[in-house]
Amino acid sequence: MKISQKGLYALQAMMMLARRYNQGAIRIRDIAYEEGLPEKFLELILLELKNARIVESVRGAKGGYQLRRPPSEIRLSEIIRLIDGPLAPFGDAEQLRSLIDRDADHRALYQVFLDVRNAAARILEHTTLADIVAPKSPENRKRKKKGETAGVLPMVVHGNPRSRDE
Repeated sequence: MKISQKGLYALQAMMMLARRYNQGAIRIRDIAYEEGLPEKFLELILLELKNARIVESVRGAKGGYQLRRPPSEIRLSEIIRLIDGPLAPFGDAEQLRSLIDRDADHRALYQVFLDVRNAAARILEHTTLADIVAPKSPENRKRKKKGETAGVLPMVVHGNPRSRDE
């Protein structure tokens, strides 16, 4: 599964809106600044999310964007599918099932891809914005020592492996 830079920005912006749910609309400029995202690109992302009825815009002096639904009702899979398309290394589940049926020589390979896709989809479909922005338990709030970095798992964004060493 690939998550594009655009998809990552969308998730980051949505996390901020979830953290500030019920606090009113937030200006694009503030989201971009606080999350370290390019403002013009963020405008396009939020417009897509608005057209999909995930966020709504508010006009006026206190205008900006806010979630249309509670964070507990917005699944990560919904955001990723909207921005990046199917949750698979290539194609979608139906396309993989078709390959499994047609290509006997490579059936086992396509089945592994389908299993990976299904596992990732299951996790993303059962994880909401509320799950990832919930306050951490006291054990998880331990302060980092100076120079210590949080554990980061490598992630593929546009085919480039990224890790904390970069």
